[in-house]
Amino acid sequence: MAITVQSAYIDTFEANVRQLAQQKISRLRTKVSEVNKQSESHNWDRLAPSQARLKTSPRMVSPAGGNGSGAVGSTDGLAWSRRNTVIKTYDTGEVIERENIVQMLIDPKSASTENLVMNMMRTVDDIIIAAATGLAGDGVGGTVALPASQVIGDGTGVISLDTILQVQEIFAANDVDPDEQKCIVISPVQQRKLMQLLEITSGDFQASKALATGYLPNFMGYDIIVSTRLIAPAGGQINCLAFTKRGIGLHVAGDISTRVAERPDMSFAWQVYLDLHMDAVRVEDEHVIKIHLKDAIV
Repeated sequence: MAITVQSAYIDTFEANVRQLAQQKISRLRTKVSEVNKQSESHNWDRLAPSQARLKTSPRMVSPAGGNGSGAVGSTDGLAWSRRNTVIKTYDTGEVIERENIVQMLIDPKSASTENLVMNMMRTVDDIIIAAATGLAGDGVGGTVALPASQVIGDGTGVISLDTILQVQEIFAANDVDPDEQKCIVISPVQQRKLMQLLEITSGDFQASKALATGYLPNFMGYDIIVSTRLIAPAGGQINCLAFTKRGIGLHVAGDISTRVAERPDMSFAWQVYLDLHMDAVRVEDEHVIKIHLKDAIV
């Protein structure tokens, strides 16, 4: 006689959708300068340092420019320049059939929307990371590359305490205000390497107990952020970043928005649609450093 008790077995399901492991928020947005303006583009005006001249005789002609040349009657004005952002639109979406909804215990519209919002949050980080070392618009149709003096490493060395000290040296040489909010963005491989350094984990060097909590502390005034979104210029290499809040500008013309509506043209399926309108630019080269490392422990 056949055993048919299995026919009475039932399957159970979770009440909520389990979103698989993924970065849920933007980790870098609070670390840059943000402006919210509804416009096609935004200009970030810059003014270079000036220098006083030595007055060598009475009744000298007043200097007309602050370029530091000291020339009598100089008409060279202060050195103005500009960086600009041009808004780009990013979007994502999903179509959910009506039959999917009536045959599921959960509401797929809600789960899909949550997933797509996290997608867009990560996009914000991608925009910032690309702008940090990419070509920066100069406001007159040209572009400016990150100076070689703002690059550490050649992709053959691993992160170390001296790497952070080199960052500190460059910022100091550029007269970056020590009070500026600064961060270093690294990948999980660099996080592992730093956790092996006594200077990072020992209570003799700082109050935070990195090995006890598993989190990298604020070190030498830098917020250390771990990201999986960094650019890999070649196999086994990674471009980590160090920058201040003034270094990168984020222009938000339209923040992340969500629309959920029926599609009459698709059997009245539900359309989940998200978009954002923004751009970022490296505003001050002196405040941004590319750290070109070997993406390895040794």
